[in-house]
Amino acid sequence: MSHITQVFKGGYKALVAYITAGYPDIKASVEIAEILAENGSDIIELGIPFSDPLADGVTIQKASYQALQNGTTPEVCIDIAAAIRRKIKTPLVFMTYYNPVLNYNPEAFCRSCRKAGVNGLIVPDLPPEEGSGLEGITEKLDLDMIYMLAPTSTDERITEVGKRSRGFIYLVSLTGVTGAREELPPELENFVKKVRQKARQSLCVGFGISSAVQAQRVASFADGVIVGSRIIELIEEDTTLGSLRAFVASLRRSLDAG
Repeated sequence: MSHITQVFKGGYKALVAYITAGYPDIKASVEIAEILAENGSDIIELGIPFSDPLADGVTIQKASYQALQNGTTPEVCIDIAAAIRRKIKTPLVFMTYYNPVLNYNPEAFCRSCRKAGVNGLIVPDLPPEEGSGLEGITEKLDLDMIYMLAPTSTDERITEVGKRSRGFIYLVSLTGVTGAREELPPELENFVKKVRQKARQSLCVGFGISSAVQAQRVASFADGVIVGSRIIELIEEDTTLGSLRAFVASLRRSLDAG
C-alpha cells in the first residue's frame, strides 16, 4: 500500500491542498506547505509552473507566471519538495504538464522525485493511452501515477483509468479550467457514482471547490476533495497567511463533521 493510498484507510475523507511551487516565492513555498499540513491537509499537491498551463484558470496561471519570474524551474521544484519533506511527512504529489518532464528526461525526473521524497505525479495533458512509458518508470520507482477523469470521459476511458491509476483518481468536477466557483454542478454526484461502479481506487474531486460547505457536500459522496485556486487567492490576499490557516482548518473540520 502506497503512502498516498494509506491516507484513505477506514473511509477517511482526505483533504488535498494545491500550491504552486515557487509562489509567492521559493522560500515561502516550504512555509506554506508546513501550514497546510499543520492545519489538516492530508496530501499536498505541488504545481510545477509552466508557461502554457492549459488546465489552469486565471488564478493559478498568475501564480505560475510569478513563480517562473522567480526562477522556479523543475529542478528548483524538486529542491522545494526535498525541503518540504525534511519538515513534514505529508504525502507530496507533483502536478506537472508533460513538456517539463520530457525536457528533464522522464526517468531522471522520476528518480529525482523519488530522491526528494515525492510520492506521486499528476500530468493533466498525458492521457492513459500515451502514458505507459512514464507509468512504467513510476511503478519501478514506487511513485503513484494519478490519472484524471472528467464528466465527459467515456465508459472506456473510465475503465482504463480504473485499471491504471494509483494512489487515487482525480475527478474533475466540471468541463473547463481550475478556479474557485460559488456553485458546483448538480450532476457531480452522479458522475462520482458512475466512476465508482468501474474503479476500485479512492476518488478525489477537484476544480471549483472553494468553501467548507462545498467540501463537506463533495465528501458526502467522494473520498476526498482537492482545493487549489482558493488557497492561492488567500496567499495573495493575506501575506501573514493567517487567512490560509483558518481556511484550511475550516475545510478539515467540515470533512471530519461528515
